[in-house]
Amino acid sequence: MYDEGFPEAIMKLKQEGKQFAIATVIKTEGSSVAKPGFKALVHGDRIIHGNLGGSCPESVIIEESEKVLKTGTPKVFKVHMEKTTDSLTALIKNRSDDDIYVETFCGGSIDVYLEPYFPTDRLVIIGQGGRDEVENQLVKFGKLTGFKTLVVDPLPNLDENPDELISDLGFKMDSLEVLPTDFVVILTKGDTDISALEAVSKHAPSYIGIMASRKRFKNDVEILKEKGIPEAFLKSIHSPIGIDIGAVTPSEIALSIISEVIKSKRKAF
Repeated sequence: MYDEGFPEAIMKLKQEGKQFAIATVIKTEGSSVAKPGFKALVHGDRIIHGNLGGSCPESVIIEESEKVLKTGTPKVFKVHMEKTTDSLTALIKNRSDDDIYVETFCGGSIDVYLEPYFPTDRLVIIGQGGRDEVENQLVKFGKLTGFKTLVVDPLPNLDENPDELISDLGFKMDSLEVLPTDFVVILTKGDTDISALEAVSKHAPSYIGIMASRKRFKNDVEILKEKGIPEAFLKSIHSPIGIDIGAVTPSEIALSIISEVIKSKRKAF
């Protein structure tokens, strides 16, 4: 089974915006140490919590976890723990991806259900303060399209509450925690462009865009270059922001922005 720290480890990974996989033993045969219900939490290239009855199947579980995290599809497979000669013979006879043979003296086999977990995509909107209809509509569109919404705004004036709100007047932008899975939209209107962009530059979000004129953005870039902000980050900023749909009204502009965010999320071209 799993120890008491297993749920806490899952929660920690979720809070950090990390992807991971959970492997569960659903059937055993032979001399396997594992029993049905044994679980393991896989993150990166290692098992960080739980166990599947010893080290024999662990490398296979990690390899298969990498595959399901790429496809996003859960998988059931059988791990056969055989002596070298038996493993090679079985491997030649059986080419199924659902049967994996491990050269070991552990013996037995385990059926494993492997399920990938991905963080909820978060739309981070950094505002200037006061009523901003683009910001207002972005919160609505973000929630409508399945994003968790975070608004950073000293004086928010919104029709709908975001999932998270940072409105502390003394909030230091450089303390903003940005996750690799975040999509960041900056609507600072020039006043705090630099502090917002500089704060985000310390991270590597999935998307970053700023609503600004070409002249203002060019000036922002020059200032950031002088501050030593990496060229790669500056080139990653979307400005002009949004897909060109001929948007005029705040709702249309917000729609063009969320469309570009979704395009980036889906890696569409």
